[in-house]
Amino acid sequence: MVGWKRVVVGLGLSLSLALLAAPVARAADPPCHGASFEGAAFTVCAYRAAEQQIRLESAANGAPIGSFAALRRVLGPAAKRVDFAMNAGMYDVDQRPIGLFVSDGALEHPLNRTSDLGNFYLKPNGVFWVGDDGAPHVEATDTYAEAPRDPEWATQSGPLLVWRGAFNPHISANGTSLQVRNAVGVSGRTAFFVISDAPVSFGRLARFLRDGLGCPDALYLDGAVSALWAPTLGRQDAATGLGTFVVVSARRPSRR
Repeated sequence: MVGWKRVVVGLGLSLSLALLAAPVARAADPPCHGASFEGAAFTVCAYRAAEQQIRLESAANGAPIGSFAALRRVLGPAAKRVDFAMNAGMYDVDQRPIGLFVSDGALEHPLNRTSDLGNFYLKPNGVFWVGDDGAPHVEATDTYAEAPRDPEWATQSGPLLVWRGAFNPHISANGTSLQVRNAVGVSGRTAFFVISDAPVSFGRLARFLRDGLGCPDALYLDGAVSALWAPTLGRQDAATGLGTFVVVSARRPSRR
């Protein structure tokens, strides 16, 4: 098990080196690219607050969206500007969020601080949220609750993989549970949305986000049902029954 409060000599230096080694997101970079870490393959999609727009979607006209094909129809002409979309948080059998969900400033589901079985409830869990300045954040649920934010977009999931540079103590270094998984990590004003190309452990996913991408804070989004739509890669996963989505698009050109 990885200690949550374990003090490691040189941790600060290691994190600094990881941040320096992490890929630097630039406007000219493609929104999504492949990456390899500890022999595992991942697809990484970057949201850059300065160059892109982000939104969260769950339902349209009172009904769950459920798939990328349906999401494209909901977006209409705006679908042409999509850089990528990914499932973004856990949901119930009716495809409704089970945790905090804020869409365009409107609270659709309150923060969930209950205890139960399952990945969502493996504490600490957390919140991915974006303010009106477009900056992304990952915070522990309890930290978020202590000083509630006013997000434009927010989704709650769990568990936290990395929090303030340390791994979740309930995650093994390389456990036997292997799934295609996706997660989000934040470094500065960039959020890296990651999906594994083959089944991986929680521990390897956490290390990739912290040590491979330089993210001091990272949140697990889901597993087994993880899916991606990345137009520049010619990829639109056919998964159905999905509950929530993050959608990242190119900004509209400013009018002068």
